[in-house]
Amino acid sequence: MDTTSWSPVAIKIYELKKKSSVAYSYPSVQYLRFEMALRAAIVAAADTLSNSGLRFANFDKAQCNERLWKLTDEGGFRIKDDSTPAAGIRDIFANGSKYATECSTASVIVLYKGVLDSIRETDFNNLFSGLLLYDWETDDNLGLNTQTGIKDSYPGDLLYFNNPDFSPDTPEWRGENVVKIGDDSYYGHPFGIVPAKKIIHGLNQNRRPGSNQSAYLTEDVTQPGYLYLSKFAPDARSIIFARIGIQFFID
Repeated sequence: MDTTSWSPVAIKIYELKKKSSVAYSYPSVQYLRFEMALRAAIVAAADTLSNSGLRFANFDKAQCNERLWKLTDEGGFRIKDDSTPAAGIRDIFANGSKYATECSTASVIVLYKGVLDSIRETDFNNLFSGLLLYDWETDDNLGLNTQTGIKDSYPGDLLYFNNPDFSPDTPEWRGENVVKIGDDSYYGHPFGIVPAKKIIHGLNQNRRPGSNQSAYLTEDVTQPGYLYLSKFAPDARSIIFARIGIQFFID
């Protein structure tokens, strides 16, 4: 693979997967390149959102810029008919102080921004027309898939810190959805980009009185549908043959 035109983050992720003892199969070179680029875009989106001014709130106190979004009764954001999904997503990053939500929706917003920056905008608007941002109720075209028992994770993956003994007085702290940024670096709303120990410490402050069962990072890994979304990459092209390490790929 010629990675000279790739971003530094995409190259880093590629090298991490290449060195793994796990075999990763790709149906095409284009798909391989797209996954690395989208992962890098997700990492960049997480960094931007962490500095956007986005506020933390439970669903009953959620807020959005109602020029572009309609606030649903459940506390979700529904894109208005006179706006576009792309414009709505970009506004969250540009005017974060006008928005308030919890960690799962924030993680999903990061995914959508990563996808927006990785595919053609017209396709993004078509794929996600009528976009709703609410918890994990994502559009089917995002293709979210969660696998359990996964020990290896990479930048751009969505992970989860579980707080099994959370206080019933603060159910919003039953866990924390995060985006992996680096080896021990995670974006979680409202923590920002921090190491695992800071997220665990924050969750542990919201346990049942007398509890000594710590929060922990689970082995659940959630990813978007890289293969499907790669069809809409600006450079989507015909099939060729590729290899990464001992693994072979046919495009």
